[in-house]
Amino acid sequence: MHIKSETAERHTLAVIVDNEPGILARIAGLFTARGYNIESLTVSEITADKAVSRITIVTSASKPMLEQIVAQLDRLVPVHTVRDLTAEGPHVERELALVKVRGVGDHRIEALRLADVYRARVVDATTSSFVFEVTGGIEKIDKFVELMGEVGLIEVARTGVVAIGRGHEAA
Repeated sequence: MHIKSETAERHTLAVIVDNEPGILARIAGLFTARGYNIESLTVSEITADKAVSRITIVTSASKPMLEQIVAQLDRLVPVHTVRDLTAEGPHVERELALVKVRGVGDHRIEALRLADVYRARVVDATTSSFVFEVTGGIEKIDKFVELMGEVGLIEVARTGVVAIGRGHEAA
């Protein structure tokens, strides 16, 4: 007997919800209760009256698991829409990171050179360190952090992925 195993793929979900207390906890609890992992999670109000929020979730799941996640999110009362941006096709994903790096002597020059290559901005500088702001795709941020590790990485803070579909349709 041959059992076909489904491979997990990375998916970015855009969930539009009423901005009410506890909705984020309910969504996170839905993932936790079923053993699904959230790789990235961002939330922001998206209307002027602050009544609606957009939650961007990055997760890895097989196709059947993802269908179950979407269906269960859709059943939550405060949820307006759930879109799998990955399945829908072209979309834009970005992340922001603040990266603190030691910067003395040759390491200082190398940190600035690498920051220039990755289009990172210096947002704070002392005589012994820098804080860089870098935005881009996950791979770009990962590589920048990796390279700064060789120069004198001190600390990293990342926002998580924000994503939006291409074209004229809204989430």
